[in-house]
Amino acid sequence: MAALMLAPLLLGAAGKAAAELPRLPTSIAELESSCQQQLEQSRQQFNQLQEGQAGTDAAAVLANYHELEILIDLGAGQASLLSNVHPDPELRQTAEKCYQQYVALATEIGTSRPVYDALSALPMDTMAADTRRYLELALRGFRRSGVDRDEATRARVRELGRELAAIGQEFGRNIREDVRHLEASAEQLEGLPEDFLASHPPGEDGLIRISTDYPDYFPVMRYAIDDELRKRFQVLFLNRGWPGNEEVLMQMLQRRHELAQLLGYRHYADYVTADKMTGSAQTVADFIQRVLELAQPRGETDARLLMEQLRATDPDARQIGSWQRSYLQELVSREQFQLDTRQLRRYFPYRQVLEGMLSLASELFEIEIRPIANPVVWHPSVEAYEIVEQGEVLGRFYLDMHPREGKYKHAAHFGLVSGVRGRQLPVSALICNFPAGNGLMEHQNVTTLFHEFGHLLHHILGGHQRWSSLSGINTEWDFVEAPSQMLEEWVWDKRSLKRFARTVEGEVIPDSLIQSLQASRDFGRGLWVQNQLFYASLSLGYHNRNPEFSPKRLMLTLQHRYAPYEYPEDTHFYASFGHLSGYSALYYTYMWSLVIAEDLFSRFSSEGLFNPQVARAYRRSVLEPGGLKPAAQLIEDFLGRPYQFTAFARRLNQP
Repeated sequence: MAALMLAPLLLGAAGKAAAELPRLPTSIAELESSCQQQLEQSRQQFNQLQEGQAGTDAAAVLANYHELEILIDLGAGQASLLSNVHPDPELRQTAEKCYQQYVALATEIGTSRPVYDALSALPMDTMAADTRRYLELALRGFRRSGVDRDEATRARVRELGRELAAIGQEFGRNIREDVRHLEASAEQLEGLPEDFLASHPPGEDGLIRISTDYPDYFPVMRYAIDDELRKRFQVLFLNRGWPGNEEVLMQMLQRRHELAQLLGYRHYADYVTADKMTGSAQTVADFIQRVLELAQPRGETDARLLMEQLRATDPDARQIGSWQRSYLQELVSREQFQLDTRQLRRYFPYRQVLEGMLSLASELFEIEIRPIANPVVWHPSVEAYEIVEQGEVLGRFYLDMHPREGKYKHAAHFGLVSGVRGRQLPVSALICNFPAGNGLMEHQNVTTLFHEFGHLLHHILGGHQRWSSLSGINTEWDFVEAPSQMLEEWVWDKRSLKRFARTVEGEVIPDSLIQSLQASRDFGRGLWVQNQLFYASLSLGYHNRNPEFSPKRLMLTLQHRYAPYEYPEDTHFYASFGHLSGYSALYYTYMWSLVIAEDLFSRFSSEGLFNPQVARAYRRSVLEPGGLKPAAQLIEDFLGRPYQFTAFARRLNQP
């Protein structure tokens, strides 16, 4: 994304990339000044292209357009990050306004006929392969923005772009700022791990206050014996963002539907999938149905085990409540696999896990990851690192890993700066919500950390192309989750766990606990896949029709179709489903990418998780090319064949 001053990111006199992190604004006044300066610079660059000042020389036209692309990416990236993480609410609002201005400018550029005509007139047949792909994708982007429509349509497209940026920010803000709390007695929290209770001392009234932030929510839902407490807590969690986000969501869906129809599509789902690996909403629907048919037999087995567990204490139970799923799964794991994840937590102190993951990634990808001393950051808890290979810095990243008021509530990788070979190094930020300090993590937290770091490695190792929009994670959206999902595999491996899973006293995780963890891994996988399909179908279903429907009614219909749980009636999950803003109809990408990730991992599983030749081939074939080739070709380059469904299906059907 962006820096306050562009100069440190640009080429110096010696022609080398910058050696510092981008300097982010530290005050509202600084951000406002930075934003306006960068927007003005971008506007000037755009005007030069509009007016044909670059002439007709292909190299000059492309260089000027690329410069504009870099400026927009830098400014918008900075604003997006700060609007999600800065502790000052007024600065976050200022960053939101800045981001809206960048979206407006980017939308105007995308509908500029003079710029499109200048680019489309360039001779592709004499271009290098990467330049030709860069130009082809750029021209496709213009056409998808409606550049070939009449002026009235282009004007409305620009207006819709501005409106959707503001609506999306409001949707995310309503989730981010809506942290809810529940007060409970120590007796009601029976079953929670000792470290959790120690970090939540009772107040003067003897009650313990817990929040809907992830470090509180997931342990309570997994361990609390009190069924009614879990239900009340889930109701709070599923109502975040509501009622405000109901109207905001419908505004978002209406604007998207109008945009898609203006551009010649039946609905937004067809529009947004047209440039993905799937190519159409129908392909997505067919994929969801195919995976559902694979998952249902396994899901029925999983559900039967959970129901048997529930009836051990409630013989009259007829349906599993969604608030009971995690708790029942924990009980089954204890009884059938001798895995008590309360004990497992002891081996995952945050700092130990982080350092172990960095060490593991360093070995696997033959890099060095080292901390940056005294970085300028937006909050004291934020750290910074750089990735180095043979003395050369490849990129840098921030870690903002613990929850706080007003901060983004999920886990995500922000590509702060897109790398350009010889011009600027890639910079990333991981924004997560793990237990503060050196708190103990759930194993699923560890999985999330590896997942997000997989995005970061993709962004940085692939961030050295000549053209910024071909760098790093700038590839098909439904492929981008595959490298991150594949890296999750190492959190289940004995050799990996032995290097970082240890208590604060230094006790290494025992073999017996690893065996229990591995044995329990695939229990509940069928139900998990079905639940993911519910999210995917909800994401798709909200976008593949005219937005004149009840979001709650459609949500309940799809939930009953895909996930066999009783859903608390007075809840509104869609109001806090943040992916509806960023991913729109594309939540299916997680499952689509998982099919690919399982296939990619098949080579590691057969040739060795720490096999340097395989890791090197994976880095060279999949990560480093960024968007130079279509994703399907990257996969084939690594596997030596087109990707297949086989590994995913085999894993899903394992007993």
